Amino acid sequence: MDKHTSRTTRFGRSLPGRRSDSTLTDRLTDRPDHALVGVVRMPATAVGPVKSIIRRIIGASLALAITVLLVYIDRGGYSDTDGTPLSVLDALYYATVSLSTTGYGDIAPVSTSARLVNVLVITPLRVLFLIVLVGTTLEVLTERSRQALKIQHWRSRVRDHVVVIGYGTKGRAAVTALLGDGVEAGNIVVVDTEPTALEAASSLGLVTVNGSGTRSDVLRVAGIPRARAVVVAPPRDDTAVLVTLTSRELAPKAQIVAAVREAENVHLLRQSGADSVVISSETSGRLLGMATSTPSVVEMFEDLLSPDLGLAIAEREVDRTEVGGSPRHLSDIVLGLVRDGQLYRVDAPEADAIEEGDRLLYVKKVANS
Repeated sequence: MDKHTSRTTRFGRSLPGRRSDSTLTDRLTDRPDHALVGVVRMPATAVGPVKSIIRRIIGASLALAITVLLVYIDRGGYSDTDGTPLSVLDALYYATVSLSTTGYGDIAPVSTSARLVNVLVITPLRVLFLIVLVGTTLEVLTERSRQALKIQHWRSRVRDHVVVIGYGTKGRAAVTALLGDGVEAGNIVVVDTEPTALEAASSLGLVTVNGSGTRSDVLRVAGIPRARAVVVAPPRDDTAVLVTLTSRELAPKAQIVAAVREAENVHLLRQSGADSVVISSETSGRLLGMATSTPSVVEMFEDLLSPDLGLAIAEREVDRTEVGGSPRHLSDIVLGLVRDGQLYRVDAPEADAIEEGDRLLYVKKVANS
């Protein structure tokens, strides 16, 4: 069998092999932007119903004022049934019956009091009726157009964002950490197939893509080729391997972080292109075991992993005055340093002296919110 036809992993199932470029069908990426409405969902600006109605009333009032002005300026071109020239009130009356599509009938108000009632009472009631009757339908129709324009604008500008594939427990926690570290919600894209998960992500102001993270066309729509980082957090290890393979192929330079349940599958994730692999089940198991004898240690771990309160692990550039010194002698509690992409613990020989361009991993105090 051709080695490119299929692969068998320790999961007991086959992964589809590479297909030739001529047989690849990226159906989503071949669609125009307006056809992606429902697949890609841009965060919507929340507008309350009262505010929405007020906006519509203001728009209707502006249209009415412009019509009155135009009619009054050209009042010589209009005639009344009594033959008198049009006054401002006449122009206002004509504008209201015209804009409200009332038209002219057998019964027409001719007295000043009747026309005032039409202008001040009947017309506002008619406008409110039209708002209730037509407003929702128009909003539904225009929302699709707005979404299409937002998608087009976003796809042309999205750069250096973070793509989170899988919005379960691990994906949600990753997004919470990203938001806590100051990443803007608009720079995070969530890929999932569960409507409830996508709805939850959208409510946080995240961009969402409805589709499987194992499909290259879905990942292209999510902008992975231009992403700075990819978080792979599906519920299954075999899915994580395939997602990582596809992500690395589309984004050779992106930082890919993957979660895996079993430690024996870590090397598969690394071979697939993951830069970092987090073992969820074993990490949780260690914390559970430690909590039985040293609960304070687990409490400290939780504190360090919570970016918005207490203590947190952070990374920063070294100051010029710190170059040449030892990281162990700084006022900050330094855990290690990163040099040329390599992490060295603070007790490693390479970390004896700080060099220009290094980055320090340290413990910082976070103000309680």
